[in-house]
Amino acid sequence: QVRVVESGGGLVQAGGSLRLSCVVFGSTFSPNRMGWYRQAPGKQRELVAQISSGGGTNYADSAKGRFTISRDNAENTLYLQMNSLKPEDTAVYYCNAYGKRIYYEAPRDYWGQGTQVTVSS
Repeated sequence: QVRVVESGGGLVQAGGSLRLSCVVFGSTFSPNRMGWYRQAPGKQRELVAQISSGGGTNYADSAKGRFTISRDNAENTLYLQMNSLKPEDTAVYYCNAYGKRIYYEAPRDYWGQGTQVTVSS
């Protein structure tokens, strides 16, 4: 079984920083791609940043220059360092891991329960 658990959300003032963490539990699971998504009230879930198992990254335009995604493959842990936060960054942030739970299964997405980030003006 694969379980994705986020932490690190909270309330911060505009201009502040937060660091989100995500741990993926599953003894045979090694995700190919991991990422952070967010969903603000009344809006669709959107990609914030992705990182491949080799370290290649992809950022939404809104995150470029302010957010940094990183991962520890040995620990199946994902991070998102968020700096210069803005009120429009307020959302529930979800961790995503994509891969095979076990070698003979098809790859699929696994999601965490989300962590709230609130940026006050």
